[in-house]
Amino acid sequence: MSSAEVDEFVRTKLPPQHQSIVRVLRELMAEGAPDASEVISRGSPAWKGRAVLAVISHSKTHVTFAFTRGAEFDDDHGLLEGVGKTTRHIKLKSPHAIDQDAVRAYIRQAVALDSGTG
Repeated sequence: MSSAEVDEFVRTKLPPQHQSIVRVLRELMAEGAPDASEVISRGSPAWKGRAVLAVISHSKTHVTFAFTRGAEFDDDHGLLEGVGKTTRHIKLKSPHAIDQDAVRAYIRQAVALDSGTG
């Protein structure tokens, strides 16, 4: 579910080259986690089911798409980065470079873990 608050964040806080990346991520989350709420969490766009599933942040060079329980994922695609106890992320520099199949797989795992079926 899309939110006006996230629309405003994307429009006013992200540079144009990152807006297109976030657009793709929002579409993939709407497809893979249709029951999740799109929110602003700690100043960043996020998706919340029972708990926060994923969060977007950005730097000058890329967008980071972080999964709050990513350390529990099976990473068959080998794209997840991070060494903490819970979160794993992927760094995205272009909407054309997004491995949509991999992101869909990560979203499925995030939803399954959040619902208690993963």
